[in-house]
Parts: sequence; C-alpha cells; structure tokens
Amino acid sequence: MEDRDTGAGAPEVGASSASPGPSGSGTAGWQQRRPTEPRSADGQVGDASHHQKGKPKKRRKRRRGRKVFARDEAPQDNRSPSDNRSPGKPAIPALESKQPAAPVISPVAPAPRAEQAPRRPPVHELPVFAALDLGTNNCRLLVAVPTRHGQFRVIDAFSRIVRLGEGLTASGRLGQPAMDRAVEALKICGDKLRSRKIRKARLIATEACRTAENGVEFLERVEREAGLKLEIIDRQTEARLAVSGCGSLVEGDTQGVVLFDIGGGSSEIALIDLTGRRSPRLANHIVSWTSLPVGVVSLAERFGGRTVTREIFNAMVDDVAGRLANFDGRDRLSHLKASPNFHLLGTSGTVTTLAGVHLDLERYDRRRVDGLWMDRDSVDRMVERLVGWDFQQRCANPCIGADRADLVLAGCAILEAIRAVWPSERLRVADRGLREGILSELMADDGVWRNDGRGR
Repeated sequence: MEDRDTGAGAPEVGASSASPGPSGSGTAGWQQRRPTEPRSADGQVGDASHHQKGKPKKRRKRRRGRKVFARDEAPQDNRSPSDNRSPGKPAIPALESKQPAAPVISPVAPAPRAEQAPRRPPVHELPVFAALDLGTNNCRLLVAVPTRHGQFRVIDAFSRIVRLGEGLTASGRLGQPAMDRAVEALKICGDKLRSRKIRKARLIATEACRTAENGVEFLERVEREAGLKLEIIDRQTEARLAVSGCGSLVEGDTQGVVLFDIGGGSSEIALIDLTGRRSPRLANHIVSWTSLPVGVVSLAERFGGRTVTREIFNAMVDDVAGRLANFDGRDRLSHLKASPNFHLLGTSGTVTTLAGVHLDLERYDRRRVDGLWMDRDSVDRMVERLVGWDFQQRCANPCIGADRADLVLAGCAILEAIRAVWPSERLRVADRGLREGILSELMADDGVWRNDGRGR
C-alpha cells in the first residue's frame, strides 16, 4: 500500500506552495548539462570564416583534428564501494559523510567576470540531509538539500501505509504482520539512504513504538534486518518537530496559532503566541502543549471505522473532548481567540483529506493542498459530508481511498473536538510535519544557511 507523499518533484519546502519554488527540483537536479561548443562572434559553431578583401569567398575546409573539450559527465551511480552494505552491517543512526568530488571543469570555459555574483552550487554539490518518521500508521522518508535561507528541496521521498499500530490498543503489543510490513518498508528506506552521501540524518519512531511492550525489541529487529537505528522520541519532542516543520505557513501578521498533528496513535497540540518579538524558529513561541494518547488508528479500533453512525461519531468526539478537558494549558491563548490574526493550523492526513474533498480533486495534489486556507463553514460542510457517506462512498473518493476509508471519520472526530475548544474562523492546511521539522532543525544546526543559503 503506497501512501501519497511529497515526492522528489515537490516544490521547495519552507515556503507556502502558493509561492512556487525554483524549477529543476527533484532527481533532475542531479543531471549536469553538457557544455556547448564555443561559438564565434556571429553565433556560428566552430571557427569563424575569414574573408579577404577583393577576393571571392571561399569555403574553408575544416581540419579533421578538432579540439577536444572536456565534458562534465553526470555520475551514473552516486554510490561509493563502501555504501554497498548489507543489512547485517552497522546501522545508520545519523549518517555523516564527506562531500562528493567536484565535477570535471572544461579547461576552455571562460573565467567568470569580476562583476558576476558567486555561482550557486548545483544540487549534486550541496550537502544532503535525511529524515525518517515511523509512525503508528505510516513509514515516511524525506531526503533533501538546502536551498534559500530556511528552505530546502526534496530530492527523494518514500511513504507507505504500514499500520504498525494495528491491534495495539487491544493487546498492548505490536503484531507480527504489522512488524513485517514495517520492516519491509524500512528496508527500502535503508537502501535509499545507503545510495547517497548523507551528511546528517535523524530516524525517529513515535507512539506505536513508544507504548508497545515489544517496541524496543522491534527496533532491534529493524537494526538487524534493515540496517537502520531508530530513536523513540518523547511526545514533547514530537510536538516541537511538528511546529518546526510548519513555520513558513505562519504569516508575519499572525498573533496566535493552535497547531495540531492528528497521528495514528497520538495527537499533538501546540499553542503558539506570536505577540512578542518573533524568533526565526516558530517552536520558540510554544506557550503550552499536550499530546493526547489517541489517534485515528486507536480511536477507530475502539469505536469502529467502517460503519460509523451519527451516534458513534458523536461518541468519538465526546471521548476526545474529555481528554482535552484535562489539558491545563488550554486557555493560554484565550486573549487571542477573538483576534482576526488567530487561526488553527492542521498537519495530518485528516486535514489534507478534508482539503482534497473540499477542492473536489480527481486525484490528490499536494501543490494545491499544502498551505490552503479553509473557513469555518467549509470545514463544517466537509465534515458533515464525510459523516453522511458510507464506507464504500469513502473508498470511492480519490482523496480518501481504501487505505484511509476506515480512519478518516476518527480523524474528523478529533478535529471537531479541537475546534470546539479553540473556535476559529480560519483553518490552514499543512501537508508537512515531523520530517520537515527534522530537516529544518538538522540544516539549521549544521549551519548550511549561514552563507545566504549556499551551504558551507
């Protein structure tokens, strides 16, 4: 089961998709252009014809021995011999590597003029960073290079629905089929990471591995079979990373934001106050946060996800509302809730699905969803529409599909409980989250943006 994802062809991350990133993103950025042959003053290729005064023009025969110019050849495979490691070799906890060798430069290429700006390195010369997030429902990987300050370009991506937390609510343990699915997906991620020169990577596991009795045992298996060493992060770190991944979607005049990430096994909520002096890192403005031990998978398993009546849906909303009532910091933004510069910001499959249905997309399109604004009435209509559909109708919608049809209403119930506590006229949709937050923090800490985004 493949999940929709950003992919290598997505626009630069760090800016809203409403403002397009530079062209040439993705794997195409690794191809080097061949230099053209030198041209004469009249624009013709080769040596210019010489004319003698008073004599008829003669076509000069070209000598066979032409000058040979070195070409910049694009590497066919960017693996080094040391990268061809089997899963039994040491794991990849945080990949550090040297920069690739500089490309061959034509000896006849003209030197840059003094007034020209410094050349921005091509993609293959930029440091590569990676982020992997193994959640309760999805296994996701992003590989990216830094671009302009605070932004990066995705050059490889992978996402698959593995449902690692399937049955966890009832048994307290990760099931064998679920672990098998996750390991197979992680093997693909390991191959992708070993095929590149990665400067730094962070590989995380969240709620399913955090709460399962055999979570640590499972990660030991992942290290043996996939060659990846994952770290289980706590809920506060998860909330901070979700905020870091969405910083560019919070506009300059915003005063307050409630950011929520509805996951498979938990839901993180962060209250962000921006009325003071603004820091480059959005996470520095978190004034209160909570992590609810409930997500779309756990809630659907408890109440049922295929057949959801209005009564069942309301019961799910009440369950989440009761958990939010115990959140002591829920009122930290009460002075801003009436402001037009206060809004909700949702990053999860639930809100992106609602946005896709709202736009009536024939197939999911991240470029149209990420950064989309929805008003209160539009969200109300979409939730009512989904609650009114049966399981088959949800399966038939291209933005839901069979993989999410039994989970989407549980996500809507969590969303409704959040909206009841923090009513807002506007909701902004983010198709980004933990992985983008990891990449932003890795690049900032490594200093790749210190020199105007050109890397080090």
